[in-house]
Amino acid sequence: MKKKITIIGSGFSALAASCYLAKSGHEVTIFEKNDTIGGRARQLKREGFTFDMGPSWYWMPDVFERFFADFDKKTTDYYELIKLSPAYRVYYGIDDFIAIADNLPDIIFAFEAIERGSGKILNEFMAEAKSNYDIAIKDLVYRPGVSPLELVTKETALKVGQFFSNISKEVRKKFKNERLIQILEFPVLFLGAKPSETPSFYSFMNYADFGLGTWHPKTGMFDVVRAMESLARELGVTFHTNSNIEKIIVDNKTAKAIVVNGETIASDLILSGADYHHTETLLDQEHRAYSEKYWDSRVFAPSSLLFYVGFNKKIENISHHALFFDVDFYQHAKDIYDEPQWPKKPLFYANFPSLTDTTAAPEGMETGFFLVPLAPGITDTEELREEYFNIIMDRFETLTKQSVKNNIIFKQSFCKNDFVSEYNSYKGNAYGMANTLLQTAFLRPKLKSKKVKNLYFTGQLTVPGPGVPPALISGKLVSELINKQFLEQ
Repeated sequence: MKKKITIIGSGFSALAASCYLAKSGHEVTIFEKNDTIGGRARQLKREGFTFDMGPSWYWMPDVFERFFADFDKKTTDYYELIKLSPAYRVYYGIDDFIAIADNLPDIIFAFEAIERGSGKILNEFMAEAKSNYDIAIKDLVYRPGVSPLELVTKETALKVGQFFSNISKEVRKKFKNERLIQILEFPVLFLGAKPSETPSFYSFMNYADFGLGTWHPKTGMFDVVRAMESLARELGVTFHTNSNIEKIIVDNKTAKAIVVNGETIASDLILSGADYHHTETLLDQEHRAYSEKYWDSRVFAPSSLLFYVGFNKKIENISHHALFFDVDFYQHAKDIYDEPQWPKKPLFYANFPSLTDTTAAPEGMETGFFLVPLAPGITDTEELREEYFNIIMDRFETLTKQSVKNNIIFKQSFCKNDFVSEYNSYKGNAYGMANTLLQTAFLRPKLKSKKVKNLYFTGQLTVPGPGVPPALISGKLVSELINKQFLEQ
């Protein structure tokens, strides 16, 4: 039976859900508070430079293929992918970096050159990581987090110990070289928690990294947003931007309407792809499923200090993706999770998409994206942003042996305050709620409201968790729950 469904937000999870629900025959409308769609994956265009404002790593290409296949489509119907070679570099000092190749045999060779015997160990580690990937990504994460029994299968029973150990401990059992350990711990940072707090089962992220490789949509991650928007429109989804949701109206414990820019719009069902905590503040107190105390007790993924920078020359000695681990990896993690503060010596990430995509910058120039992970809820001022920009740019110049600060012709920052104002993000987090053991699957906030009928949620604060591929999966999971409800009525 055709229903009128309202979706709040237009990030990846909301776009995915809109496609599935429209395919099922429902009348679907998306309301986005900002002037363009994409949520945190919006695009910024200034002075000839093009920036992806949020996600910049395209991992797990099979999840994207699976999404489009659900509509008898392929990613190639909408965008072209380029496999990056090298996938990324990790910098430790001047003329001192490790390049991660675009294939596992070369990565094994590089490990062996750094730590004798580690190549064979890495090969065995990756076989286990692939096994975990096949169990997790092809099965477990496509379950809606309704019951703990979803995690109980023949395969997971054999790996139960991995849910009670952690990535850091398991990696350190196998490898001794600190640099190799950090490279293997790095991928789980996408899950929003310290490696020492992330179950070792999540080594499947290492397979996503070394096994499947790092890709780049030809003209940036916004290609994926455009593709999903195009698919949604083909299926009949309607979009409204500059549409700020002011309230969700509940009558007889049932979601009935939203108030948008002062106008009340009735609906049979409301699905929020916006920040979960913020969405509940749109409800009267008695309809909220989670208290402020609950949210404050959760482990959130970091916030970020971002800089979008245009250079009037080409940048040397760099790769498309670059990690700067020339300072203490673990002290920075401590400054995020254990004793929240601005990091004394920040790690940072740099991304130069114009190395791969010539349309990202004017000819002879370069587009740069810089990111410093920060504790959520941290103090954010323009003075601190500028101080940290100078810190990372001084190190960038030293490590890559070039002067670049005088070649900046465009710069824009984005930090905790912007995550709050632009995305209504709880404490200004950038990636959602961390995937720790006690915040996995059925232990995450529910896709379906526990207090209000016909109110659902999707995105990185619910199932399955942070990241772009999980966001696509979240949209599918919630659409299946919604359709199941309608079938049962």
